[in-house]
Amino acid sequence: MSFFAINSQISQNPLLVLGVYGFLGVVYLVLIPLFLYFWMNTRWNFMSKIERLCIYGLVFLFFPGLILFAPFLNLRMNGQRDA
Repeated sequence: MSFFAINSQISQNPLLVLGVYGFLGVVYLVLIPLFLYFWMNTRWNFMSKIERLCIYGLVFLFFPGLILFAPFLNLRMNGQRDA
């Protein structure tokens, strides 16, 4: 069986194609943005210049997913607590 036979067999199955699109959509819009928010929340005050540049690039790349979760996240620093 050649690559082209497998490729045409996959493209003939619409449920498989929809499943792959759904999986990629969940990864792009949910999983990677949540990981980026977690990473930024834990490392925001301690990032190096290169790490911050990479994170900004990933924010630009995954912006549609990040905008979905933006209302639910707070990246502000914790205030001083009363002693």
